[in-house]
Amino acid sequence: MAINKHQIIRYNRLDRCFKNFGREYTFEDLLEAVNDAIIEHDPTNSGVQIRTLREDLKFMRSESGYNAPIETIKSSSGTNYYRYDDKNFSINNSPLNDTEAQQLKNAVSILQRFEGSPEFEWVNEIAPLLNDKFGLKDQSQKVMSLESNIDYKGYEYITPLFNAIINKCVIKVRYEPFNTSEYTITFHPYYLKQYNNRWFVFGYNEFNHNQYWNLALDRINGQIENTNKDYREDTTDWVDFFDDIIGVSKDPEKQVEEVKLLFTKEQAPYVKTKPLHCSQKESILEDGSLEIRIKVILNYELEMRILSFGEKVKVIAPEPLVSKISDRIKKQFENY
Repeated sequence: MAINKHQIIRYNRLDRCFKNFGREYTFEDLLEAVNDAIIEHDPTNSGVQIRTLREDLKFMRSESGYNAPIETIKSSSGTNYYRYDDKNFSINNSPLNDTEAQQLKNAVSILQRFEGSPEFEWVNEIAPLLNDKFGLKDQSQKVMSLESNIDYKGYEYITPLFNAIINKCVIKVRYEPFNTSEYTITFHPYYLKQYNNRWFVFGYNEFNHNQYWNLALDRINGQIENTNKDYREDTTDWVDFFDDIIGVSKDPEKQVEEVKLLFTKEQAPYVKTKPLHCSQKESILEDGSLEIRIKVILNYELEMRILSFGEKVKVIAPEPLVSKISDRIKKQFENY
């Protein structure tokens, strides 16, 4: 059974009631207290009904819950009230219940899928600690796989760049773009992004004063050097920054354009279930082919994405993109 936020709120309020030996909480009192707690956290919620409270008491008493020693006592007036038979008991003093332990074990299992990746080195330490602290058993059989390339040359730079961003450090790096000589750059890192199994860091380039400069981590040479320079603060909403592009290349001089693509009937289901972009709009034509429209800034990654569909796609608009893709296909044809 998964435990949600409202359940935790209810259990904690019931725990307070059962520990309060100065008051006799009837079932109706408990229901009122629980609903008051829920409404405090979520004013739009109407609370729970009697059946839910009965299930809560049953769960708290169970082995899969907290093994809570909740007793039912008949008062002098003949009504039943509820409290712990041990004044020192509290669910917050208890170890994890079976349900919570299973959820934590599942979370640890997921985290362990990242072991070996430099940006998740901390998993190597925390996973055994959690397993030992809470008596969790290691999951010997892996049930999930994530796409990762641990041989990627830039992996070793993820942790120092992450630390530089968090600690607001200006850095110096030796950088060698493809087909260009190596140079040294003074850089104010702001944001790390992965695309197509490559990592990029975005930030302010002191040489050309470009605050959206990006460096591919696999083109960095040598150690990253921290400097004592004052860090240039950044207020960019980086999630919003990537909204109108595919990939990582963004020319600030270009405007968003509507791109129209026509996919074959065979390819249509795949494009519908895995959209090219969040702005995607679709129209099914009479022959079953699919026309999609996306609003993006034209860039290299968009061209590569289109070309990856081969003969199953045709560019309809805009004209500059039609010409660019056509030229690329002709040059590719010349290779055969």
